[in-house]
Amino acid sequence: MRMQDIRGKVAVVTGASSGIGEAAVRLLHQEGLEVVACARSADKLAALARALKERVYPVTADVGDPRQVAALFAEAKNRFQGIDLLFNNAGVGFHAPFADSKPDEWRQTIDANLYGVLNCTHAAIPLLRNRPGAMISTVSSVGGRYGIPGWSVYNATKFAVVGFHDALRKELGPEGIRVALIEPGAVWTQWGHNVPPDQMQARRESLDALHADDIAQALVYSFAQPPNVLVEEILVRPVRQISP
Repeated sequence: MRMQDIRGKVAVVTGASSGIGEAAVRLLHQEGLEVVACARSADKLAALARALKERVYPVTADVGDPRQVAALFAEAKNRFQGIDLLFNNAGVGFHAPFADSKPDEWRQTIDANLYGVLNCTHAAIPLLRNRPGAMISTVSSVGGRYGIPGWSVYNATKFAVVGFHDALRKELGPEGIRVALIEPGAVWTQWGHNVPPDQMQARRESLDALHADDIAQALVYSFAQPPNVLVEEILVRPVRQISP
């Protein structure tokens, strides 16, 4: 199989303290990358870095805050001069009928799922330039393709992410920067704020849900393609998930 050698490349992973983000850090580390791991939980990041022992650099930041994002990428620039992969993974999933939701809940969802992506992507672009095979990969969702009752604001952010990436791909493609999306279905993670845990567990069990490692593998597969190859979208869900 013709893949590029990704050993020694530099990745920034957001939402890295648990779930898909943690799985991505572990797999990228295993593949020989230098990984800047970002999340709001300093303790969990520190524990992850200790467990992997080397080539993982924890940075505590809230991606919804442009100043904290600027500090994150300043750290990456000072340490490595540039980066090869940005994995936008941080986000939240808020569940409620729209009529029962509150503006504070909208803002929290939009800050994490949309502004977080915009902030990190904007800060990363200068560090991705002139790096062969550079890539921006973002976790969207099947909820970026299909509206789901009770997830209207979440859907709005994910549809926005899809549109943003389609335009960004056309802006950055001539520079050789690849722009890609991973759209998971049901995954065993902590995602699903405000959903009763027993309800979420029952759904995941019924679908034989994916694991965070499955999404991390999709990321590495797309990133390790030759620099002129873009796997633009990966929709990955359990075989049993037929809706949405």
